[in-house]
Amino acid sequence: MTITEIYQQFINDIYQTTGYEYVAVFMGIASVWYSRKENILVYPTGLINTIIYVYLSFKGGLLGEASVNIYYTIMSFYGWILWSKKDQQKQHILKITAATKNEWLQHIAFFTAFYVAIYFALTYLKRDFAPGAIPWADAFASATAFTGMWLMTKKKVESWYWWIATNFASIPLYFVKHYVFTSVYYVVLLIMAFAGLSEWLKRKKTTQ
Repeated sequence: MTITEIYQQFINDIYQTTGYEYVAVFMGIASVWYSRKENILVYPTGLINTIIYVYLSFKGGLLGEASVNIYYTIMSFYGWILWSKKDQQKQHILKITAATKNEWLQHIAFFTAFYVAIYFALTYLKRDFAPGAIPWADAFASATAFTGMWLMTKKKVESWYWWIATNFASIPLYFVKHYVFTSVYYVVLLIMAFAGLSEWLKRKKTTQ
């Protein structure tokens, strides 16, 4: 595509953006901001975002994106419970930590398993049920997101590395699927993910 064609698609798709998508985007940005601050509000704001995107994804026939947001929704409830737990001194039990080498291997295995499963599932479903799927790209964006969300519930610094990968992949992915406002949203999330990584690295030092 030429620059002119990209610009024209951007303008056309912005006009097609629904109110639901605007709400989902703003709630998603709020959720990432609260995540960076290690604030429990990451989960209620995130749930609004993911529930709306489940609806939008099914409506648009984007099964890969729908599966990611269903997973986000389930893990948000799980993370909310973990982040809320306190000890007898009323201090939060879960602290920001870094992964060990063995945990890194687990993370990579987790990502690989989801990538393979999602890739083959979308390849199979693409013909009849998900014509808008791009199996290799959708699988990468989804598997990195699954991994990042799993690690965020455990307050692992490495969650931000996976979020950065997800955001990089999602920017062009949503653009070509005509969710331009969501594509811009992922640009914002990418910048915020780098800021979140820096913030959590600082916070980790205070818990050691």
